[in-house]
Amino acid sequence: MDSNNLIVNRIFTRSMLNNLIINGNNETLSYCVKRYLKDTKGKSYRTLFSEIYAYMSNEYRNEYFYKNTLLNELILQKHCLNTTIALSELPVNKSKADFVMINGKGIVYEIKTELDNIERLNNQIEDYYRAFSYVNVVTCMNHLDKIKKSIDENVGIIILTENNKLETVKEAKEKRDNLSHKTIFKILRKAEFESIILEAGYDLPNMSEFIYYTECLKIIECLDINYVQKEMIKRLKNRCIIEIEEFKNTVPYEFKSLVYFSSFRKKEYLALEKVLSYKYRGV
Repeated sequence: MDSNNLIVNRIFTRSMLNNLIINGNNETLSYCVKRYLKDTKGKSYRTLFSEIYAYMSNEYRNEYFYKNTLLNELILQKHCLNTTIALSELPVNKSKADFVMINGKGIVYEIKTELDNIERLNNQIEDYYRAFSYVNVVTCMNHLDKIKKSIDENVGIIILTENNKLETVKEAKEKRDNLSHKTIFKILRKAEFESIILEAGYDLPNMSEFIYYTECLKIIECLDINYVQKEMIKRLKNRCIIEIEEFKNTVPYEFKSLVYFSSFRKKEYLALEKVLSYKYRGV
């Protein structure tokens, strides 16, 4: 890996985009434009981002690139924004799931790019099976053989090919043996686990905040684990609220993941569309 390319990790981020929208320019973007692109004067910002993304596709497929490919191929091309949602960086026990797709069931996608090592992979997979029944690893050819030999037999494997397409090597199989009430409880927000308790016919504990969570967990632990998981998935699906028409019509391919997981509102879509139309004046 060329360590100098680490600057690219700062391009498709919410802070960069906010800075660009507010100030009309961004130092990191200007640096990358000078470093990686040619003949840039007079080009729109949209074109510059597209060219940087094309550079990434050939030279530096980082986690953002993988995640953006997942969102475009899985959520936008294979499924429907009205019925399928995705979450990013969801804490699950001691790990964070890179990408979780919810469409009736919850499916975890753990990303291992060519820039990553896979030392923690099995621990991460073990954590995900505490709350979800389907887990996939999304990786590259370089890691494929090593991952095949080391992971649980139920885990699916998806390759990001050299042509930047997702190719399923092995389908994920359902695994429910390790589901944990406590892990699912910790994923849920307060209002979410309270609604599960009430819908299951229990009263909420009437006691101090100090032991309130412990008592709520005890109630959750009385419920069937399959029911708890099903209700968790329903609550997670409600977390994602996007302006579907604006998202589909105004956000370029390269920005889909960034905008989707940033929960843009209408005025932010308009600001993004406006700033991407600006002509670059640097260099």
